[in-house]
Amino acid sequence: MTEPSAAPTAPVGEDRILLGLNTFGDIGANPDGSPQPHAQVLRQLLEQAELADAVGLHAFGVGEHHRKDYAVSAPEVFLAAAAARTSRIRLGSAVTVLSSDDPIRVFQRFATVDAISNGRAEVMLGRGSFIESFPLFGLDLADYEVLFEEKLELFDKVRAQKPVHWEGRTRPALHGLSVYPPLEHHLLPTWIGVGGTPESVLRCAQYGYPIIFAIIGGQPRGFRPLADLYREAMGKYGHPMQQMATHSPGHVADTDEQAREELYPHWLALRNRLGAERGWGPAGRGEFDALCSAEGALYVGSPETVAQKIVRLKRNLGVDRFDLKYSNGPLPHSAMMRSIELMGTAVAPRVAELLAG
Repeated sequence: MTEPSAAPTAPVGEDRILLGLNTFGDIGANPDGSPQPHAQVLRQLLEQAELADAVGLHAFGVGEHHRKDYAVSAPEVFLAAAAARTSRIRLGSAVTVLSSDDPIRVFQRFATVDAISNGRAEVMLGRGSFIESFPLFGLDLADYEVLFEEKLELFDKVRAQKPVHWEGRTRPALHGLSVYPPLEHHLLPTWIGVGGTPESVLRCAQYGYPIIFAIIGGQPRGFRPLADLYREAMGKYGHPMQQMATHSPGHVADTDEQAREELYPHWLALRNRLGAERGWGPAGRGEFDALCSAEGALYVGSPETVAQKIVRLKRNLGVDRFDLKYSNGPLPHSAMMRSIELMGTAVAPRVAELLAG
């Protein structure tokens, strides 16, 4: 058997940025206002993945949640179905909640997706921003930190595709066992998703994995110190530089006004629902418009506006990839399909043109 090569996540250079999509499978609304069935949303997701592939976008990621307002709880099952209906696009999670999963099973499931997709699988590991998976799978929130740290250490050993030797306190030890199926030609591309703490950045650099920053509020340029920390830490740990990416919500339509008016009520419903759970005050149009501004974290507008904002992100942070979280609350399927179409046919070529100029 040939020794597997490193993950295909080398930096892309100063004049290029890869464009992908993320979704949590947000539950939409029927014409009468009732929530759509989860099964219907999952079927619509397959249409969205097919379109993203057809318009030439780089990646399509689905996030794992265990709540009534999101349809995706088993990303790999969906990704295997998407693999059979796409041909070029990379397929991954956004994120896989490693803390409440088994690292060996995570690897095996993504290795299976990689085989079905002919080498297009990737996994994004994280702790997640919700905690429903802990009681659901019988885990103690008091172990929040140690679960992620130990499971990441074990996953890294499994990913190397060599007999695993590992000991910890969160599961029985492994002494020289091998994990199957292996990937054919490379190690499993593995990202770590981080929210915005230096500790998370340093952990990612310690393992030498590419990093993706979830920027859902404030100003993206504020993440520059963390991007610089990642570059510095990768060198300190002796790892070759990997790709850096960001993930942010947004919506693309034919005009700025159309994009904002289509998204605003759905953004507001989602923002205030989550805000009520987390003790935030109610949001309004002022907050939304500030986030949609040139320096804000929402990528909302016409193809030209969104392209200019992505180029600004590239120049401010030096990232290699941008993933648009295109599903936002009960935004209609038709609006999301148009947003995906415009990302591939209008935003991507305009970004390439601007960066080449």
